[in-house]
Amino acid sequence: MPPSRRITLKDLARELGVSTATVSNAFNRPDQLSPALRERILTEAQRLRYHGPDAKARSLRTGRSQIIAVILAESLTYSLNDPVASELLSGIAEVLDTQGHTLLLLSGRQSPARMPSSASIADGYIVYGLMPSLALLADLPAQRPLVAVDFDIEHHACIHVDNEPAAYAIADHALATPPRRPAVINLRLTEQPCNGRIGPEQTLLPANRTITRARLDGFYRAFANHGIEPGEVPMWNIEENTHEVCAPVIEDLLALPDDERPDLLLCMSDRIALTALMLAEARGLRIPEDLRITGFDGIAEGQYRAPRLTTVRQDSTEKGRIAARMILGLAPAESQLLHTELVLGETCP
Repeated sequence: MPPSRRITLKDLARELGVSTATVSNAFNRPDQLSPALRERILTEAQRLRYHGPDAKARSLRTGRSQIIAVILAESLTYSLNDPVASELLSGIAEVLDTQGHTLLLLSGRQSPARMPSSASIADGYIVYGLMPSLALLADLPAQRPLVAVDFDIEHHACIHVDNEPAAYAIADHALATPPRRPAVINLRLTEQPCNGRIGPEQTLLPANRTITRARLDGFYRAFANHGIEPGEVPMWNIEENTHEVCAPVIEDLLALPDDERPDLLLCMSDRIALTALMLAEARGLRIPEDLRITGFDGIAEGQYRAPRLTTVRQDSTEKGRIAARMILGLAPAESQLLHTELVLGETCP
């Protein structure tokens, strides 16, 4: 073959003495071949600089690209470093791998005009988290399946955990030992950006816009159950679930005079709770004697340190598996509510 001509799938099949379907399976349906045959095909493809079937050409021919796009509410860097998001992506990838599909990651924070062309030929879309704008979703092909995770999109299947009951359960446990000064640290719960204490001028997002509002509703129900007026409980808001963004807010909170500083922090995420725990220990506060702390998510980091974090564990990997099965048609596209588990650690025994 002339070295200047781009090698095709047919050329590779001819070189190997196999059918074009066998070569295609090596790239797209590896479960159909023996490991030895697939390795032989991929090795020869690498030698001849054949990089696999062209996605656009395959999409035009079959109507399927075998690409599933996951649209993330945050940047790709944040999502890959966030334990909860990375567990979800792991669950999605696990299912896609077994079915010979490719995972395409997109950030909802980039403009629709900057989306890669491969996004438009994806066979389906999984939308994860509170989107900064719905404009991107409006541009997706209407005929393609779409599943939402931790986010509601009208007329589409949604996957959630039981946020309100779970938040109620952990708050009810914490309030069983009556606190003097309980406080709540929310996660991106205000209409306008607010990284600090929430004042009367701030409007909270409704429950259909963010899962953290459902968690706050669970806290409120527990307050009412223990005779506490929700309006009497101070609240802070965190704009991004990272140590760097959490730390200044929590530093200010812990710097309050002893008679104003909370002695119970109900945190909307483990990352917030672990930041509070670290900063409190650095100040010499005793956990849980001086300050009790609860989280939400159940990330490994909170359970592998001392004192262990009291939290709610959700199975983010399973959420990803369910979303992937739905988008591939391996399970009915029906909304699901997954149960969580209350994990009692030493930060709020």
